[in-house]
Amino acid sequence: MIDFGPGRSKVFGATSDELLTVHEQGPTSADVTEGTKSAWERLRYDWSDPHRVIMKTIDSNLWGGASGHTYTIKRNADGTTDVDAVVVREGKNAKGRVTGFLLGTVAKGALAKALANTVKAIEARNNR
Repeated sequence: MIDFGPGRSKVFGATSDELLTVHEQGPTSADVTEGTKSAWERLRYDWSDPHRVIMKTIDSNLWGGASGHTYTIKRNADGTTDVDAVVVREGKNAKGRVTGFLLGTVAKGALAKALANTVKAIEARNNR
């Protein structure tokens, strides 16, 4: 989640390498703009807790308010990892409100599928 190098779009399908901008990065945080032409956001990443990555939206063409993501990671004794994802979407305009409504209702499965694809891409990258 915190690898902002080339090929990020292969791991996160809703982002474009061409639109990725790392404004600032430290040992446990980053300020990054990412997304696509139709949906982008600037996020403040915090991974100071090794079991949690918090991504707070600080600017976006769609999202405002308390929007962001929190990923809690738990390593299991059998070598697997559980990932709990909480995504908050508060639309800041009509397009954001409609998109947020769709993501929270009829398109909810698309978010689960996107997370599953991201996990598979990370596993493939780590197994190289």
